[in-house]
Amino acid sequence: MLSGFLEESMMKRAVEKGLVRFNRLDLRDFTEDRHRTTDDRPYGGGPGMVMLAKPLFEAVESVKTPTSRVMLMTPQGRRFGQAKALELSGASHLVFVCGHYEGVDERVRDRLVTDEISIGDYVLTNGVLPAAVVIDAVVRLIPGVLGAADGTESESFNAGLLEYPQYTRPAEYRGMQVPEVLLSGNHEAISRWRAEQAEVRTRERRPDLLKKTLRHE
Repeated sequence: MLSGFLEESMMKRAVEKGLVRFNRLDLRDFTEDRHRTTDDRPYGGGPGMVMLAKPLFEAVESVKTPTSRVMLMTPQGRRFGQAKALELSGASHLVFVCGHYEGVDERVRDRLVTDEISIGDYVLTNGVLPAAVVIDAVVRLIPGVLGAADGTESESFNAGLLEYPQYTRPAEYRGMQVPEVLLSGNHEAISRWRAEQAEVRTRERRPDLLKKTLRHE
């Protein structure tokens, strides 16, 4: 599932620049039975299957270093946001544990995992798609990946606000005009307009973010 994503667009360019390296592990390579079993029924009964501790431990330990951050993608984890993405972009080695079915043996959480991350209050088939979301958000923050030194500074959430409206050519389309201030060449006025619009948009769509920003101030 990850192959296409990691070999296209921004991820591909990051690899080609030597800024990041990806390594995918198949848990079945760390099993010993002829069926290459990676899950089993939960002790105590109940629906679904639980990922086995042994292949998970051995897979992670085969690549783990003293500085590794081992992240379990789970709806039970802390909500992922831009601040966490920025924190992780400075890490030297990230290991993503992608569970399936009913989740993973609790001993994986207790002894192996350093971070539990959720991308939202909903359940997906497995942890691969959430891992891809986190990888994308983190890698693009690594210096040099986007090219421009300030490529991410004005994006949504970096300043605690949603991003201001963006326009490009033509200046008029189907009766809709680009705001005159953006065509004025007055950079001070443009900067002021963008700051005002970012606050208005945040107040309308995500007032919780605005309250959080004010609390920090």
